[in-house]
Amino acid sequence: MGLPVDALARLEAALQRALATGDASGLEIVGWGEISCVLAWEAGGARRACKRLPTFPGPAAAAAYAALFAEYLGTLGARGVTPVTSVLQSLAREDGVVVWCVQPMLPAGADLPSLFRRCDAERATAVFVRVLDGILGCVDARVGLDGQLSNWALVGDALVYVDVTTPMLRDASGADRLDKERFMASLPRALRGPVRPLVRRILDKYHDPRGVVLDLLGNLHKERLAALVPALLARANACVSPPFTPAEVRDYYAADARGWAFLQAIRRLERFWTRRVRRRPYPFLLPGRIAR
Repeated sequence: MGLPVDALARLEAALQRALATGDASGLEIVGWGEISCVLAWEAGGARRACKRLPTFPGPAAAAAYAALFAEYLGTLGARGVTPVTSVLQSLAREDGVVVWCVQPMLPAGADLPSLFRRCDAERATAVFVRVLDGILGCVDARVGLDGQLSNWALVGDALVYVDVTTPMLRDASGADRLDKERFMASLPRALRGPVRPLVRRILDKYHDPRGVVLDLLGNLHKERLAALVPALLARANACVSPPFTPAEVRDYYAADARGWAFLQAIRRLERFWTRRVRRRPYPFLLPGRIAR
């Protein structure tokens, strides 16, 4: 299911050309998250969805991440959430180890936002209940999950979870087992300290079942599915306490959107500084303005 070694090398080279020139037109970007993007790449007649992780300083760090990644996939499966088939592939570079997460390309329209836009409210509610059951059966103080609608897909009748590259596992003391510094690498170094409390609050939310469901409901506004909020909120309130109100969902999403918009603005400023002032390639692809 992974890419042949030569195909992976070509993918990395294509990405590096895009970063060096500032022109990503040669890449097929099939998905944008708040932190990273997903590229499509074809090899051997099959297309894969590929996400590049921040560069690791060496083989030991990459191996530690791979072990945590595998444990996370196993934990999700044991708790009733089916992760899409995912493999890690790595390349050695002078500056460290590059790791790509490679997944099969899902059928067009299988992602839940697309499904919800074309189905009726009854069908959307039935699928939402399955997502809700997955979240509530999985999330606790030790295991976290980003349950937003765009992180789920329906392939046939199988509900699968696709956003697996941030293994949200904590130890008994509540400390994150993931090295978060690797995943803050796209922020200016001088601002990482002030931003750390925000990152901690985001991760705390993903370890609280009610917080994950609130984030899921609020994100319906971003996906232009606000018309479904009343029906889905009612189903969530049958399982979550204290119950949500429409105002809480709206206010939560407004605050969350402001926080992510702030982080994206910081990243764009860093990209400008790196490219225009320092005259160096900026090492990350950033989305355009995100409609929120």
